[in-house]
Amino acid sequence: EESLTQLLKEVTNNTKALQVLDKQLLQRLSASSGNLLDDVELIEVLANTKAKAKEVETKLRDAAEKKIEINEKREQYRPVATRGSVLYFCVVEMSLVNWMYNTSLNQFLGLFDYGIDHSEKVQLTNKRVENIVGYLTYTVYRYINRGLFEKDKRTFVLMAALKILFTAGKLASADVGLFLKSGAALDVKAERANPFKWMPDKVWLNVLALSRHNFGSDTVPFFRELPELLSR
Repeated sequence: EESLTQLLKEVTNNTKALQVLDKQLLQRLSASSGNLLDDVELIEVLANTKAKAKEVETKLRDAAEKKIEINEKREQYRPVATRGSVLYFCVVEMSLVNWMYNTSLNQFLGLFDYGIDHSEKVQLTNKRVENIVGYLTYTVYRYINRGLFEKDKRTFVLMAALKILFTAGKLASADVGLFLKSGAALDVKAERANPFKWMPDKVWLNVLALSRHNFGSDTVPFFRELPELLSR
């Protein structure tokens, strides 16, 4: 971020310098009288402007290439920012479970910086990112878990796990909905009758819901034959 900020500052300064030279040249041209080729000062200004323009153009070209390089490196660390965002909103939403679980943004940023600083450092960027993500997740979990009532600890773990998998594209919103509601959305009177005396109707509706659900990008329900398999 510091390199990018400095680079943008240099680009701005070089652009301004070029604008100043152009302005000076125009002023000199408008104030000149007689044969322009005889105006030594004008020729010097023109030569300086041309040389400076080439210099600035080269710097701007180098700056554009460097900016692309910096942005590519920033993109490599995007998973760290993504995981930090997921964990932060998990922590914030725990205040809906109990208002005593409020955590400030500054408090979380402290955990975020700690996770980056104390994770194992390696040369390979992808391995470094993997280490940061893992250590950051563990750090936030341990810190938040200490302040939760025992009955709420599993809730936090479940929220974090579901959000992490959902953000990674390994779970769809429909998958989460099935996990939370399952067969509760089905009407037992409108569905196929429960053939098992030993199975409660609620469980049978869960079986039916599971047999109709497409996980992720699947086009065919993975458990579509579950009711028939249970009947064998």
